[in-house]
Amino acid sequence: MLKLLWPALRWGDDYAFEREAVGDQAEAVLVEGVEHVTDEQWATADGIISRVDPLDADDVGKLQRCRILITPKVGFDNIDLEKYGALGIPVCNVPDYGTQDVADHAMGLMLSLMKGINRYDGVLRDAPDTWQQTDNPYALRLSTARVGLVGLGRIGTAMALRCKAFGMQVTFYDPYRPNGAELALNIHRTDSLEELFAESDIVSLHVPLTDETRNFINADVLDKARPGLVLINAARGEILDLEALCDAMRSEVIGAAGLDVLPEEPLNLESPLVRAWQAGDAWLRHRVLITPHSAFYTPQSQYDMRVNGVKVALKYLTTGRLENCVNEAHLRYRRQG
Repeated sequence: MLKLLWPALRWGDDYAFEREAVGDQAEAVLVEGVEHVTDEQWATADGIISRVDPLDADDVGKLQRCRILITPKVGFDNIDLEKYGALGIPVCNVPDYGTQDVADHAMGLMLSLMKGINRYDGVLRDAPDTWQQTDNPYALRLSTARVGLVGLGRIGTAMALRCKAFGMQVTFYDPYRPNGAELALNIHRTDSLEELFAESDIVSLHVPLTDETRNFINADVLDKARPGLVLINAARGEILDLEALCDAMRSEVIGAAGLDVLPEEPLNLESPLVRAWQAGDAWLRHRVLITPHSAFYTPQSQYDMRVNGVKVALKYLTTGRLENCVNEAHLRYRRQG
């Protein structure tokens, strides 16, 4: 019988979702931590499901039967793709578990800032005898707003559809999308990131973390922003230079920011922006929303995260059909069972 190994458990339950997904096609081998996995369990695993790279280069030889590694999330920057590719082991992610949920969250951050929901709530809590209705500097009729999307993958596309439903004019920057992608969605395209920032009222980030996108949104890009721009990041924290954002917000080039992700998580309280946000400094008050990398979460997305990778692993192990492979460039061959 096939064996799927979970070398480190994340969820504090009995893993009924995973066991049900495995069914009678395989045995679910659940281990509390990598340090507790026996050599026999490594050797007999046909597939591994792990959020982090479970083995370093010196120990990867323990995988005698493994034919697939699933990382049950979208990002894979913490997995050594080349190492597993050299062994003929495909690495696959789970890119579809939170597509709708992350787009919903990004919209929530945007709407809260644009409509002043967090601002009005905070002002009334501090001074309940006030009833000021017209002091939101970011108020803008959404049907007149221009939103720019950096990245038009699954989540970027979902975000584009949501923005269009509000009547917003949508433009995207993504040099890796084929010609005509904009026509299929009836949106606009630009080949210049700086132009996107200069012409948008709102910019929402939807790119993965790679060597190319690390600190992709830096001081040079932010300096080109339309004054008062609202910036949303529900992608990866490291794609946005947080110190550059702090400077841009202090100079009011960037008006407001909604951040579900940060370069350091949990919060680094020594970061100038985080420190000013936590202290409620007057210059930043009501201009920043921070959530704890929670955009992905709904009970439905959590279920998909836990189950979809199992389905991909079993499909490959039983039929040879490979989905969501992220190390194909390094896959010299495919290890056979």
